[in-house]
Amino acid sequence: MNRIKFLREELNMTQQELADKLDGAKSTIAMYEKGNRKPSMEVLIKLSEIFHCSIDYLLCKSDIRNPQQINLDEMDIAFASGIRGLNKQNQETLKNIMDGLLAKQKIEEEKKKGK
Repeated sequence: MNRIKFLREELNMTQQELADKLDGAKSTIAMYEKGNRKPSMEVLIKLSEIFHCSIDYLLCKSDIRNPQQINLDEMDIAFASGIRGLNKQNQETLKNIMDGLLAKQKIEEEKKKGK
């Protein structure tokens, strides 16, 4: 997947328009999109500013477009850190427990609404 092309097309921007914003050539944009050339760090920074996304997102290292917009509280962080330490079997067990708790909570909420 090429995120540069995806993001450019999302903004209905031509390769030439993107090249103009980067003070570069249309052929360079085409090479980035085909994977024949990798953008420099300077270009990656400019691209992240143009597309309002992280460099990791541009490089397909993350599927989170804007990590700054994610609001994690201490519980989220502790849970994410803790679950990584579990083996696959225990991760699956924990996931099943969470699914059960969420289902139970939904039933309880629906009962309260029905009263």
